[in-house]
Amino acid sequence: MINEKSFKKTSEKQIEKIVNQIKSNITVAPEIAMFLGSGWGEVTASLVENQIVVPYSSIKGMPKCHVVGHSGNFIFGKLAGKNVCIMQGRFHYYEGHDIQDTVILVKIMNALGVKKLVLSNAAGGINESYKPGDIMIIGDHINMLGANPLIGNVEDDGTIKFTDMSEPYNKEYIAKLKSICAKAGAKCHVGTYLQTSGPNYETPAEVRAFRTLGADAVGMSTVCEVIMARYYGMEVAGLSLITNMAAGILPKPLSHAEVVATANECKPKLKEIILNFVSNM
Repeated sequence: MINEKSFKKTSEKQIEKIVNQIKSNITVAPEIAMFLGSGWGEVTASLVENQIVVPYSSIKGMPKCHVVGHSGNFIFGKLAGKNVCIMQGRFHYYEGHDIQDTVILVKIMNALGVKKLVLSNAAGGINESYKPGDIMIIGDHINMLGANPLIGNVEDDGTIKFTDMSEPYNKEYIAKLKSICAKAGAKCHVGTYLQTSGPNYETPAEVRAFRTLGADAVGMSTVCEVIMARYYGMEVAGLSLITNMAAGILPKPLSHAEVVATANECKPKLKEIILNFVSNM
């Protein structure tokens, strides 16, 4: 049964049509959904058994991915004995998508009945104790977009729901991830992630300001998806792979090629972390 609460105003019919198309391709609804950023997608997809791959491009009404490392597929199947949906690629504000389209995958997963969500990304390290290749378990976040996917999200009774964000990331998941990262030999931190709009990287002055605000890492995704997920009451885990240090920390320019290269080097430990975490969710 589709959760009718997921159909809001202008996106109502669009989400319903998308979900119906997806349902025609699968036989079992997922219990866990995973949004995978640069470096994480290919690693995790290789672990899924009995795969059913549904390209975003095959679904009418879906936005398009335009970023290297985001292949744009739903992958349904079994991972560590759980029914999962892996999303290879997400939709970023900097691609020109409406803020509502950046969270369309969350709306789709909610409509399919998913209540557990794992989000991963590649991020720049602001905390100077971090190094490329480290894992940051997201304990909290800061929204620097100047936009919010809940704006205009009027309830059926005509009121606005004020969503609690006192625990955006599930504390039990954070504790489990710390233990799993340690066993995998991955250096991990629990920190605060800050989202900017992109697509430009931050200036050294902005990075200093973000550090003053309490941010440990910075990126261009995830926060809006978490806000939408918490609106639906989903339990959320967040992981950042530190692929580079933010501007001004090291004497070299930033590039997406560096992000992809670091992510590729870290694939074995990312694979172990994801597999063990899903089996313990």
